[in-house]
Amino acid sequence: MMVLTLALHELRRLFLSPLAWATLAVTQILFGYMFFTQVAYFLQFQPRLMGLPEAPGITEIVALPLFQNAAVIMLLIVPLMTMRLVADERRGRTLALLFSAPLSMTEIVIGKYLGTLAFFIIMTLLLVLMPLSLLLGGTLDFGLLAAGLLGLGLLIASFTAIGLFLSSLTQQTTVAAIGSFGVLLLLWIIDWAGNSGILKEGGEELFSYLSLFRHYQTLLEGQFNSSDIIYYLLIITTFLVLSIRRLDADRLPH
Repeated sequence: MMVLTLALHELRRLFLSPLAWATLAVTQILFGYMFFTQVAYFLQFQPRLMGLPEAPGITEIVALPLFQNAAVIMLLIVPLMTMRLVADERRGRTLALLFSAPLSMTEIVIGKYLGTLAFFIIMTLLLVLMPLSLLLGGTLDFGLLAAGLLGLGLLIASFTAIGLFLSSLTQQTTVAAIGSFGVLLLLWIIDWAGNSGILKEGGEELFSYLSLFRHYQTLLEGQFNSSDIIYYLLIITTFLVLSIRRLDADRLPH
């Protein structure tokens, strides 16, 4: 119960910030532009697609590219929203007050994490309404749409956990944002080294497995593999545990 109370407090604090409203507005404008661009692209090629035996549908041409582009935007947005989670508390010297609350360190970290993740879930739900609006004039592949949405949700949850950890390392919000972006970008493109051919086969497999994008791409293609889900759960758990241990080190007397 205390975790949910802290999560709601964190979500309320986010919506009291002009940054959250500006981020929400800008992202929805960008998502809307990309959505209408994909719809126009589909309408342009629809006559040709009707003559193909296994032509891609509106889900593949409109919804999935929208989700893929949304992931790139979230790569930029999440560090901006997570940079203040702990860094602001440390800079404002309110971290000691938070430590004095009747909460365990795990509850504090999970509460902050869930509150911030709830903001991104709201943003994602607004995004999903766009492809769902196509039901007014067409049909969607709900299985493919659900797989893509699951992948996007797990990706954002991983981004948030990483951003929370980087915010726990410093009192400078700018440093936390740049650090989060750097780590996320590295995990996004880490499989490029494997594709370059300069690594041995075992190294290529390792770098491909560590890539956030590679697992997300698999889900976007409708391939539901337990290894992809386990990967994201490991990322989330690892960085949440690291955040707990980092704040525990601050809480213990030196």
